[in-house]
Amino acid sequence: MSLNTYGHLFRVTTWGESHGPALGATVDGCPPGVEVDEAMLQHWLDLRKPGQNKYTTQRREPDAVRILSGVFEGKTTGTAVQLMIENTDQRSKDYSEIAGKFRPGHADITYYQKYGLRDYRGGGRSSARETAARVAAGGLARAALGKLAPEVQITGYMVQMGPHGIDRDRFDWDEIARNPFWTPDARAAEDWATYLDDLRKSGDSVGAVIEVVARGCPAGLGAPIYGKLDTDLAAAMMSINAVKGVEIGDGMAAAALTGSANADEITMGPDGPVYSSNHAGGILGGISTGQDVVVRFAVKPTSSILTPRKTVTTGGQETDIITKGRHDPCVGIRAVPVGEAMMACVILDHLLLDRGQTGGVRTSIG
Repeated sequence: MSLNTYGHLFRVTTWGESHGPALGATVDGCPPGVEVDEAMLQHWLDLRKPGQNKYTTQRREPDAVRILSGVFEGKTTGTAVQLMIENTDQRSKDYSEIAGKFRPGHADITYYQKYGLRDYRGGGRSSARETAARVAAGGLARAALGKLAPEVQITGYMVQMGPHGIDRDRFDWDEIARNPFWTPDARAAEDWATYLDDLRKSGDSVGAVIEVVARGCPAGLGAPIYGKLDTDLAAAMMSINAVKGVEIGDGMAAAALTGSANADEITMGPDGPVYSSNHAGGILGGISTGQDVVVRFAVKPTSSILTPRKTVTTGGQETDIITKGRHDPCVGIRAVPVGEAMMACVILDHLLLDRGQTGGVRTSIG
């Protein structure tokens, strides 16, 4: 299978399967001299790892990351960084009953149609387990950003579960880390707990919407046409397993606005341009404005559910399917640190691209 690599200068290649011996990432293009160790990367992986509460899959994986190359005496050397995470709690027998069936809503059938075979043990490369490697790479990107652009802060959170959204008037940055749903609305977290409990007990699942914000992002990242910052952000988020839609700023809602309502008015402040609003999500013409970069993505419901569904077998016969095993009732919960990781990788990549093209030189209002 080709196309396992993303990024321009900061390039990440992920490898491994859900039920294989290990998975990981090879990161090329990380600047030298970045202080990093396994404990620093482990912090981010611990936010994503399964089995932390009853609202996520009960697969017990420590997600312990090992740095195999590219780091010497606690600093990156400028050569490829190899990251590995061993799988320790696979239960492949949970999938034996679906070896000859396709899960509706899952990539099982398209993998089989394309390649003529599939890894039915958890979905292989199509499993959300692959995202652990992205989070490890994102931790390295954060470390590099901490050296090159320490003002950048990347935070993700859930703004909607199923049909239930947050109240933006109750938005609290500090609340995000206090609840299992990574939501800035404490009351929404309470309501979602009851809602998801009922779904989980009924053997069903639900989707979610995640928002990721890069605060302190410098102006000037990205390039017109094919090198747009929002193009790469959209592609990065869309590449996450189970994501079905991506928005930048107001996104689809911008279509309902007038030009006078949508345009973010500009005045001159003591430190540069000041915008009256941020409908654009911090990006104009593919280039960052210096405002918060705001990306939102929708995650579909988990396809592996206990609710019986109609499907076909690999031989073309119609049948029913129930997927046993350990699965997330709302995979969007663990997608939050994945979205943060992808944001970190893209912002760093474009920061390096900008340094290479312009040297970071800005105009008097930049």
